Amino acid sequence: MDDMRGRSTEATPRRLPKAERRRQLLETALLIVREEGVDRLSLGHLAERAGVSKPVAYDHFGTRSELLIELYRSIDMEQKNQLRTALVPGERSLDETAEILAAAYVRCFADTSGEWHAVGAALGGSAEKDAVYQELLDDSVHFFATILEPYSTLSSAELQRRCTGLIGAGEALAGLMVRGGSSEAEAAQTFTSLIEGGLRGPA
Repeated sequence: MDDMRGRSTEATPRRLPKAERRRQLLETALLIVREEGVDRLSLGHLAERAGVSKPVAYDHFGTRSELLIELYRSIDMEQKNQLRTALVPGERSLDETAEILAAAYVRCFADTSGEWHAVGAALGGSAEKDAVYQELLDDSVHFFATILEPYSTLSSAELQRRCTGLIGAGEALAGLMVRGGSSEAEAAQTFTSLIEGGLRGPA
């Protein structure tokens, strides 16, 4: 590979299928946010770091805002995949399920080292961000409700409302952890207690 450097692999990147190239660009965008900060994430810099031409980056993400939104979605999808992996089917008590769910949820935020919050903040109060956030929130509420429904005697509507509140609490605890106000274990333990209390409280 060393003798290829003189011919600039950036100018002639290996051609990848579109889906694979998009995944590579999103992975590179996440690295930029992690290593350099979200303010450094631009389509031009993304192309440079990924070793592709600017038109390739613009073909996948027409604007910086679109790139941020797709990165936001990508981080959320990775978090949900980790949660699903942690919660493989099995016979468990509510306490065991709450502990696994809380620990996996907090671990997801620890793994992203604050990138989720940084990307969300960069999107600001844009209408696009608000719409995407609501979509992802609804999906998370559905996921939590599906996991917790076997342990609940609440109505479906009440369970959905409580899961909405639980996710808000989980995000707040994860944010506290990212800012250094709590350890990962403390955040997970508190979230576990909230999940258990939310399911056992009066309807």
